[in-house]
Amino acid sequence: MNRTILRAFAAHWWRNPLQLVTLLAGLALGTGLWSGVQAINAEARASYDAAAQTMGETRFAQITARDGGPIPLETYVALRRAGWNVSPVVEGDLGRVRLIGIEPLTAPPGVGVSAGADEGGPSLAPGAEGGDLAAFVAGAGQIFGRADTLARLVDLIGQEGGVLMPEMIEAPTLAPNSAVTDIGVAQRLLRRGDGIDRLIVAPDQPLRRLALEAIAPDLTLSPPQTRSDVARLTDSFHLNLTAFGLLSFAVGLFIVHGAIGLAFEQRRSLVRTLRALGAPLGRLIWLMLAELLGLALLAGALGVAFGYLVAAALLPDVAATLGGLYGADVSGQLTLRPVWWLSGLAIAMGGTLVAASGALWSLARMPLLASAQPRAWALARGGRGLVLVAGLLLLLALALALWGRGLMAGFAMLAALLIGGALALPWVLDVVLRRGEGLARAPLAQWFWADTRQQLPGLSLALMALLLAMAANVGVSTMVSSFRLTFVGFLDQRLASELYVSAADAAQADRIQDALQGKVDAILPILSVDRQVAGYPTEVYGARDHATYRDNWRFLVAVPEAWEALAKGEGVLINEQLFRRAGLDLGAEVTLEPGVVLPVLGIYGDYGNTAGQVIVTESLFRRLYPEVPALRFGLRLPPARVDAVRGLLQDQAGVAPTSMIDQAAIKAASLAVFERTFTVTTALNILTLAVAGFAILMSLLTLAAMRLPQLAPVWALGVGRRKLAWLDLARALVLAALTGALALPLGLALAWALLAVVNVEAFGWRLPMYLFWMDYLRLGGLALLAAAGAAAWPAWRLSRIPPAQLLGVFRHER
Repeated sequence: MNRTILRAFAAHWWRNPLQLVTLLAGLALGTGLWSGVQAINAEARASYDAAAQTMGETRFAQITARDGGPIPLETYVALRRAGWNVSPVVEGDLGRVRLIGIEPLTAPPGVGVSAGADEGGPSLAPGAEGGDLAAFVAGAGQIFGRADTLARLVDLIGQEGGVLMPEMIEAPTLAPNSAVTDIGVAQRLLRRGDGIDRLIVAPDQPLRRLALEAIAPDLTLSPPQTRSDVARLTDSFHLNLTAFGLLSFAVGLFIVHGAIGLAFEQRRSLVRTLRALGAPLGRLIWLMLAELLGLALLAGALGVAFGYLVAAALLPDVAATLGGLYGADVSGQLTLRPVWWLSGLAIAMGGTLVAASGALWSLARMPLLASAQPRAWALARGGRGLVLVAGLLLLLALALALWGRGLMAGFAMLAALLIGGALALPWVLDVVLRRGEGLARAPLAQWFWADTRQQLPGLSLALMALLLAMAANVGVSTMVSSFRLTFVGFLDQRLASELYVSAADAAQADRIQDALQGKVDAILPILSVDRQVAGYPTEVYGARDHATYRDNWRFLVAVPEAWEALAKGEGVLINEQLFRRAGLDLGAEVTLEPGVVLPVLGIYGDYGNTAGQVIVTESLFRRLYPEVPALRFGLRLPPARVDAVRGLLQDQAGVAPTSMIDQAAIKAASLAVFERTFTVTTALNILTLAVAGFAILMSLLTLAAMRLPQLAPVWALGVGRRKLAWLDLARALVLAALTGALALPLGLALAWALLAVVNVEAFGWRLPMYLFWMDYLRLGGLALLAAAGAAAWPAWRLSRIPPAQLLGVFRHER
């Protein structure tokens, strides 16, 4: 019996191949976009874990200096003599490569090295061949890293001139853009002297050892982290990608829901016949469920393959984004990881169950004879229940906007806003179409509006998908364009100096200043130190009293004559992130060091930064932190003299070319990062809009045959087939235009939520919102084009329908 029932079910798909294509394509597209996003996220997190393992962040406790500075070699020796089993680490950026120096004889297994128990000694890098302990610590040394990382290091070291080139050994399992070498080699290449950045504490420690406070009270011990700093920092970015993946999957699920609902309604007579022949209702339901799950598995596999292609195309841009915004190194190559392709299959099957639940529930509650009663599938949608749910969701979004706290509350607000707006769409369109019908006077116009209302329930799911896609496009494009305007202005304000130069040590910094005397208009030292301010990690900067800051920096809010008060040491400036997180408004007192309490003079925007920031005058900074040398400088000079000053610094102060960056290069690099930052979301928006257009196409095609009873009488009254086809095309354009008009306020509400709520919770700053009407008009044109393209084929088929098929309608019992 089971085989007979399944063959009967399969016969339905054989007679209606378009429905099968709709079901499989909708689910595959939605699953593809979701699994593509998950593949990107999985690759990024794998890179974070590899970096954390290389540096020992998540496995071992760490000892660092309280002031964030280097740990003296003498302190490390004192700790070892006092019984502390610690290992030194030096790390720094050499170009775009994170160079990590370790001491292989004391490093715990897994920190840049892994225990080689079989050989009785350390293996200098996981998966590396050619590692030799003697060569690692002697002579020019060895450097382990990925092939692309080592290639960049060869170029960077070769530019230094006179520097011994270490042996490069490939280690594919190390983190991207990271390299491991001996601590001595790292100090030499980074020009760091004998200072140590941090100490890794081995798990096994002697029971009788002196307390850390007794040996080095200026050091602090931090326990192992459950997650790396970079992973926590990028959570908001990955949550944003996941939200777009879910939105894309929801659009695809609308297509699946419509296809399953239509198939269920068209199978009512089949179910009636099978039940009359003795097939138990429970068996029919379970076999129908098994059939749908089989189709979901097939569509999910196709979707995972499509998702792999999407992720492979977008991953390089994501890697550039995470590196530029967060300093996170992510591999640009995609790996087929079970965590994302299994989740793709799971969400495909779960989504199918959700889409089919209503139809299966109706089948389970349907009496035998009721299944024979014909119902219009299209009229089964909508109703007061959806309007009530939509109203409740929109009220929930409003409540979360007013009183919600946290990033998850922000995304819950976005979900409630989008879903509530989508569910309200059919009711709003019905009201508008009813009004149009009331204003129409010609009989054909009245029929057009009435027929459009009748088709609305059948097209409602596709129109909801179009609404979500357009609203997401409006919201994201408004956010990106607003960010662009703000970011460009921010760069112009903050990057006022024409040339930026970094010194390797204090001696070179003195040579730089001596060489520049009388050669530039101003030398502005960039002094900074990491501290805890108001309970939050904060960068404290010292600013020289100069017109550069007064003329270029803009405050969000400030007391009168804020720069003058700052120059006198009467207060501090803070960035927006610290203002929001610590609740420090104007006049609030900030404790920098014990006994040093100053009021807030101004709050400035700091877009792109995730940490708190405090600015004090240079004289106060040097008094509070005399041990911090000025190693970075901003130089004011005519732009035409930048190249000459670069050459002067290279010849007289020995500054490497990589340590000098001109203003134009920084702006170009920053804007390039910005452009690639939103490539992923823009691509997802375009793909979502394409899926919505596909949903309209499938809905129109599946409804075309069902509409013959409505079209045949109009044709018989003298309206030609070509005119009916044009009216069908006009109907799709009218519905798309109305949906676009409703998507605009929904998209603007989405943009406001992203800028004023989600962005604040994720990054700590709020961006101003600008309106871009030409972009919205272009998006509306694309939506109309997508609707016209979707309606063109059904309209063409209608214009070519044989008259005999239209006449055949009158032969049936209708």
